[in-house]
This record gives sequence, structure tokens and C-alpha cells, in this order.
Amino acid sequence: MTVLDEAPAPVADAPAQLLHPRVVALWRIGALLWWAFLTAAAVVATFIFEQSPWLALPVALAGVVWVIAVPPFQYRHFRYRMSAVDLRIMHGWLWRSVSVVMHSRIQHVDTHQGPVERMLGLATVVAYTAGSVGARVSIPGLAASEADVLRERLAAVSGTDDGV
Repeated sequence: MTVLDEAPAPVADAPAQLLHPRVVALWRIGALLWWAFLTAAAVVATFIFEQSPWLALPVALAGVVWVIAVPPFQYRHFRYRMSAVDLRIMHGWLWRSVSVVMHSRIQHVDTHQGPVERMLGLATVVAYTAGSVGARVSIPGLAASEADVLRERLAAVSGTDDGV
């Protein structure tokens, strides 16, 4: 019998949850801003090096493809699950990642909203744990009311709402 044979099966007492569909718009806006910056930098570089500004066209086209195609893939491949003992965050469509945070390791839980998130009615839940590597896990793109409920549930099960 190997160590892998002795490992307990993952707790699956709750179904994996999807993010709010409006997160696709949030990610598209963020990608659009990033690619607009990269395209502008490419245009400036063509002027600095006295080249045709049309050389920046591939950067702009890559940005258009990215903004249209990538956020839906991100959305379809992002899940989270809160079980009786842990919080699991699964994401990635090319490189897949699973983060498991035991409730007992959570030190505090926050919700964050940037201006675009507020405009879209979304929020991000952030759970902080002890340690330096992976000491912060985030669940973006939740409806603001759902984020508040999740934050309070995580605080209650982890014991961070005890006033200490």
C-alpha cells in the first residue's frame, strides 16, 4: 500500500459553484485596458525606431482575439466549493490549479470591489491564511450579495468572527 492509497478522498459535500456570468465582462474590460496599453506602447515604439505604425497591428489583433476569446474560457474553468472542512478553488483552462484551504487555517476574510466590479454588481472574496506561500486565495466575480454571504460563512466556520 502506498502513501497515495492511504490519502483520504476529497470531501465533496457541496457542489462546485460557478462565478457570476458578468465576470466575463469584467475580465474583458481588464483585458481590453491591458491590450490597449500594449498597442499604444507598440505604436510609440514604432515612432521611436522610425518604423511604420502598421507594425503595431499584430499586437492590436492579438488583443482583439484575446479580449473576445479568453474570458469565456476562464469563466468555464473557474469553480469553487466550500465543504465542511475546506474551501477549494479550481481554475485554469490551459494550466489547471486547485487550491485547498482548510477552514482552520483561515485567519481573516475580506470582500473587495473595484470601480468596474461595483458597476457590474460584483465582488471578490479574499481569504487570508498563515504562511507566506499561498497565504491569500481569491474568488473573483461573485454577485455582491453572494460575496457577503460567502465571506460571513467562511468567517463563521473558520472562527474568525469571534471578536478576538
